[in-house]
Parts: sequence; structure tokens; C-alpha cells
Amino acid sequence: MTRSIVPDYSVTASFATENAEDSSDDDLDSLPQAFPSAADHAPAGTTAVVSTATPLIATLPDSLAGERLDKALASCFPEYSRSRLQAWVEDGRVTLDGETAKVRQKVAGGEAVVIAPAALPEQLAFAPEPVPLSVVYEDATLAVLNKPAGLVVHPAAGNWSGTLLNGLLHRYGQAAADLPRAGIVHRLDKETSGLMVVARTLVAQTDLVRQLQARSVKRHYAALVWGRPPQRTVVDAPIGRDPRERTRMAVVQGQGGKPARTRVVTVASAEWEDSPVSLVLCSLDTGRTHQIRVHLSHLGHSLLGDPLYKPRHKRPALPGGFSRQALHAWRLGLIHPEDDSAMHWQAPLPDDMRELMTALGLEFDFTTLPDSLDDFFPA
Repeated sequence: MTRSIVPDYSVTASFATENAEDSSDDDLDSLPQAFPSAADHAPAGTTAVVSTATPLIATLPDSLAGERLDKALASCFPEYSRSRLQAWVEDGRVTLDGETAKVRQKVAGGEAVVIAPAALPEQLAFAPEPVPLSVVYEDATLAVLNKPAGLVVHPAAGNWSGTLLNGLLHRYGQAAADLPRAGIVHRLDKETSGLMVVARTLVAQTDLVRQLQARSVKRHYAALVWGRPPQRTVVDAPIGRDPRERTRMAVVQGQGGKPARTRVVTVASAEWEDSPVSLVLCSLDTGRTHQIRVHLSHLGHSLLGDPLYKPRHKRPALPGGFSRQALHAWRLGLIHPEDDSAMHWQAPLPDDMRELMTALGLEFDFTTLPDSLDDFFPA
């Protein structure tokens, strides 16, 4: 048997190996020069990366004469499951001596078989898709988006399409495809809602990442939590991978933890079925995966609805079946990369969090907060 198998199944960008839930919350990206752009791998004439697998070619050995095609293919291409090979045959992706093959046909031996594999999901991840984007502000340099809960920021295992990145490629075309991660400079968890800034030029992306690293970007969050946290507190505790459960992050000491600092202010409290609940506002001084969720859980005040960082003790069910972490990035401030002007934006609480607050008896008027929150949060 002779065969030529040179399938190109390489992942087109670094975050294809990341878990969508891990690479989020407020994890800072490195400077744009450090990671690939969509256009780095784009075929000529395309806007985004769409890798195509190289055809699989073989000559069936005479020893397989009389065997059913799917069994013969499994013998020739043992690295693929029989179900996948059958699916390719059924999709018309397999030919024998130039004729489209059928799953149950018998082979005579000596036939030339050619398989045109379907592209794997990760190979199609960087394609433009008409994902609805809520644009709060937009100019030639940057855009500010209000991400809804449930929207994944970028393609990763389990979420290869329908992401915010796919929407950016659709909205901004080649300009976004030419940028690392389509201009994304920071991220939010899938089930966290709220404001994100996206760069539209490489100069702006570099500047914004440096602002994030210098902690000059103001990122303020509203969270609903169990219990009554201190009125004003600072959580200064390193975060790393939980050594006991690798899908989680945790406060860890030693080499495994990265510095993390969250400032917290409690602005309202109430009782829900004999369990105290509170509305807290958080300000990030660093950006670590799941930082707010981990730090508040570390304080003993887990976010309402958080499936990953649950309270240590059983809590009553939430009204309306609320089932996501109650976390919203409600305010964002930065220095505009083009003219150095100070800019800030606000996004009201989404309907599900606002309705949850009402059902819990929590009240707070965000309009009473000062324009500058520098003195509002503890130092």
C-alpha cells in the first residue's frame, strides 16, 4: 500500500488550545507583537483564517479485496475513527479511482482512494460571522462593546464559532483580521456581562495593553454576592491554578500564584430567605483569570449563581432560576490612544441582574455615584 498523508491540522492561533472558561474574566493579553494575527495564516483573498486539510491519498492493497469500503479505509487510515471515515464517505468526500464512493461498497484492491477531509472546527474558528455586537462607542482607533452574558469572547475548545471575535471579523473585515486577536486586549468570562474595549489599529492595541499593564485602565464591576462583606476592603492575594481542581483558579501562595488585587465596596444588603445578600462594586488593580470571582469566594462571599465558585454552605435557590455568576462590568475608563483624552463609559445592569436585585429586595441608584471613583474605592 502506498499513501500520502500530509493533513494540515495546525491550530491557527494561540488561543485554540485554551479553555474558553479559563481564558477570560480579566486576563490581560501580552503586547500585540507577541501573538499572531488572523491574517498571518489567512489564505490569499480571504478575510480570516480558514485552514483547509490536505487530501489523504492512498492505494488500497490487494489484500483488502472483498472488504467493505469503510473497513478498508479504517485499515489504511488507522489514525481516524471508523465513524469519522464513514461520515466523510457519506458526505461525498471519498473517491475510488475518481468515482464518488459509498460506505457499503466492496473494494477490489489496487484502487486509488482520495479523501478530502472536512475541516476541523478549530480550522474554521477565525471566520467572520454576523454575531450581534452592542457597540457603546466607536471611532477609527477603538470600539467599546457591551458584551451580553452567554457570549464567548474568542474561539476555544467547545466554542469554535459564534464568538465576539467572529463578530469583530464580520464588522471590521480585513482591518480586524490584520490585528492580533482581531483587536481584543482584555476579556470577560462567557457568563460575565459588560464593557470591553477593542482596538482597531495595531498602535492602539499596543497602547491599550500597556495601559492595562500599567493599571491605568479603570475597570469597575457590579456583583451580587452571598453575605455581607465589609463596607470597604482590599483583597490582595495571589491567584493561580487550583492544585486540587484544575478547572478552577484559587488563592495560592508560592510560585504558582500571580499577584492579584481587588478593591471592594459594599453598597447595599438585604435578606433572601434568611440568607443575607449584597450588592458590591469592585475595582481591579490587576487582571487575573476569574479574579473577582476567586477573591470574593476567598472572602467567603461567593457570587450569586456562580457554578464554579460556590459557597461552602448550602444557600437557598435564587428567584427566577438565576444561574450565571451575577457579575457585570459596568464602568470602563481609559486614556484615548490617539489624543490622550480621558474617556469613560457606563453600561446599566442587564435585565436579568436588575430583575434579580428587585426580587431580592436590593436597591441602589448608580446615578448617585461620582463621576470620578478614584476616592470611592479604598486605596
